[in-house]
Amino acid sequence: MKKIALFLFLLNSAFLFAQKEVSGVVKDKTGAPLPGVNIVEKGTSNGVSTDFEGSFRINVKEGATLVFSYVGFSTVEKTASGDKIDVVLGESDGQVLNDVVVVGSRNAKRTVVNSAVPIDVINVKDVTTQSGKIEINQLLQYVAPSFNANKQSGSDGADHVDPASLRGMGPDQTLVLINGKRRHQSSLINLFGTRGRGNTGTDLNAIPASSIKRIEILRDGASAQYGSDAIAGVINIVTNDNVNELTGSITYGVFNTNAKGDFLPGTPNTEGYRLDKNGNGNSYGKDQDFDGGSVRVAANYGTAIGSKGGYVNVTGEFLNKNKTLRPAYDFRKGFGDAEMQGVNLFANLAIPISDKTEFYAFGGSNFRDTDAYAFTRNDGERVVESVYPGGYTPRITSKINDNSVAAGIRTETSGGWKFDLSNTFGKNKFQYEIKGTINASLEENSPLQFDAGGHSLLQNTTNFDISKNYGDVLSGLNIAFGTEFRVEKFEIFAGEEGSYTTYDTNGQPITDPTTQSAPIDPISGEPRPGSSQGFPGYSPANEVNKDRTNFSLYADAELDVTEALMFSGAVRFENYSDFGSTVNGKLASRLKITDHINARGSVSTGFRAPSLAQIYYNLRFTNFNASGATEVLLAPNDSPVTRAFGINKLNEEKAVNASLGFTGSFGDFTATIDGYYIQVKDRIVLTGYFDASALNLGVSEAQFFANGVDTSTHGLDIVFSWKKQFDFGQFGATLVGNINDMKIDKVKNGALDEATFFGKREKAFLLASAPDNKFGLNLTYAKNKFDAGLAFTRFSKVVLVDYADEDDVYNPRLITDLTVGYQFTKSLKLTLGSNNLFNVYPTKQDEQGNTEAGGYWDAVQMGFSGAYYYARLGFNF
Repeated sequence: MKKIALFLFLLNSAFLFAQKEVSGVVKDKTGAPLPGVNIVEKGTSNGVSTDFEGSFRINVKEGATLVFSYVGFSTVEKTASGDKIDVVLGESDGQVLNDVVVVGSRNAKRTVVNSAVPIDVINVKDVTTQSGKIEINQLLQYVAPSFNANKQSGSDGADHVDPASLRGMGPDQTLVLINGKRRHQSSLINLFGTRGRGNTGTDLNAIPASSIKRIEILRDGASAQYGSDAIAGVINIVTNDNVNELTGSITYGVFNTNAKGDFLPGTPNTEGYRLDKNGNGNSYGKDQDFDGGSVRVAANYGTAIGSKGGYVNVTGEFLNKNKTLRPAYDFRKGFGDAEMQGVNLFANLAIPISDKTEFYAFGGSNFRDTDAYAFTRNDGERVVESVYPGGYTPRITSKINDNSVAAGIRTETSGGWKFDLSNTFGKNKFQYEIKGTINASLEENSPLQFDAGGHSLLQNTTNFDISKNYGDVLSGLNIAFGTEFRVEKFEIFAGEEGSYTTYDTNGQPITDPTTQSAPIDPISGEPRPGSSQGFPGYSPANEVNKDRTNFSLYADAELDVTEALMFSGAVRFENYSDFGSTVNGKLASRLKITDHINARGSVSTGFRAPSLAQIYYNLRFTNFNASGATEVLLAPNDSPVTRAFGINKLNEEKAVNASLGFTGSFGDFTATIDGYYIQVKDRIVLTGYFDASALNLGVSEAQFFANGVDTSTHGLDIVFSWKKQFDFGQFGATLVGNINDMKIDKVKNGALDEATFFGKREKAFLLASAPDNKFGLNLTYAKNKFDAGLAFTRFSKVVLVDYADEDDVYNPRLITDLTVGYQFTKSLKLTLGSNNLFNVYPTKQDEQGNTEAGGYWDAVQMGFSGAYYYARLGFNF
């Protein structure tokens, strides 16, 4: 054994001596760092990309040649004769077709540093190899200053798709692009106790992290450039285009179940944890030290097509994640992260047709089978004791299919005009199945699971874009204009009869309430409710098949008056078939104050069209809380019931954005500070519950979507970054922060009672989507084959209002993440780490189950599952 160990030591030492670490910075001729530059060890597939500050670090053979390439710049080769190489890239003589998209500007020569608006560029490969986060939302939560996303429990479909937002706006007020093309939204609309309540959003987790080269986050209003949904900003996901290498990883992680100590005094596991293994998810087993075990296997491979730069890059991911269970107020109820099995595929390709024309396409398919807790039913809450003695927790299981494909042709004329014609198709489908449930009106004869139906959203977008750069107009002029035509279609499809029907005492569907009645609950003395408990099925009366079209025209221009001063402007016209037209504009400027300091600012108008789901979504459901159950109708916006309550037709949200910021670059240190103001009028919200007992609708309450409030938000984003190479290793430190203050300026309740229309509880949900602040300090160290990262993230206080109309105050929390990695060989790297190392939990709330999720905690930013430990084996061949 000693001989084997000695042999391995000598072998590894020989490999170490044969390798050397080279680092440096890549800049353009103005001295601005260039992010995303490709650096490859010539003759191999060994390569890296520069980060936001233009820095890189790579292990290569002694005497190797490094090739530096970047779209729009001449390729440079350098011999690795020393430990440090600084490179200056000059612009190439000719334009290259496949321009890297820098969101916020259609100028192919515009870099992040000299843009007029704040843009974060996140190298996903670096983040995923130095973090235990396995989903895009969670990755961005900890590295982007004003990005917020959190897990939900007991919130129906939101347990399966995490609501996410920028700068405290709604999930549907951030536009998502893939390679510069509009991404379709999820068909899910967030209800109940979720952030983004009443909003739809884009499912970022449907895109495999391993397929992503980098993520660009434009933190500025951009409706005038990109259209609806861009009030808060734009997230552009740039996918991999590398070839001749196979990369991937295998990750396993678990959560610590010890939720006691300072956070939960007492012994929450005295009656065992609910394990959901038998008894339709309502049996108990012994306590576990760990739960929520997850396995993620990912691989990415690219290969060249032909000899003129064509390629195809393919990614596959598999995820298997178990539930977490954290005790609810009586220690026996279902509350925790959802279970999930998913398969994610994505492909990106480009094929040259001629020297100046190429065909491109990209797209993917995501399938997820999920299983999440619904709200627990207790004794006396209309349960059937012979089926579920002591109460029960139904489970919402959903099958999510998300598919997309984009294809186009781009070309450049001899005169420098660039044309891009493309079509992008996407569809999201949600199918619900409710398990461990009951239709109480069928009593003991009820099935224990139901197909509850679902919903889907289809979007097809056709774009034609034209641009040209005039290098001889002052210091450079770029013009761009184009058109877009979009078709959207929203559907709700019904489930099986038992999931939505109330039955009479003879087991027949109630069609005439005057002659038929449901069985009487012996405890409450009221008729037993129909439909599947936990989530009611969609009935034929709920079915929707609606579509609309949108046509838009835009123009924008950027003028470099001098190398120090730049102006840009954009204007966009949009026409929707269902509510009419809107025109929006934007002006922005950047001034180079010194060689190291830039000032930048913008002002714009914006809008967001009401989603088809907000217009047409409808559902009849049983709302459970600590005081009992009520039947509620969520009526569609175009229904007579909605009009009877004085709720107007939905119109677009209107916004005004303004920002002012500074950027600085001083050797190894860079900084950006950006202040912003966002005013939104006619925000679409989900109202409170109105008394509907007098309307003979078969329900006691009604709820609606309405252009209900005006808000204004002031905030500040900061990003400070420092990286330094020493003889004993490379150190890095990044501080990101967001300070945010949202005010509800006006509740537009008309003649309706404000406390019911949008009362204290609804206001708290809206404001909780805009936390007061978030700060993250990320520290890194690397030397030879070893690297480590330590991150501290502080989340501010969150205040929610429970069903008892009392404030639930969740105090600030500091979360610590730790990771260490070792590169055993050129191809294999092992990483060990923990997210939430010290097992921090939110503040415990009341023990009466008055929160909407029914648990000890609500869905605040830092999560409710505690410490997560993981190991990952990364490979590169």
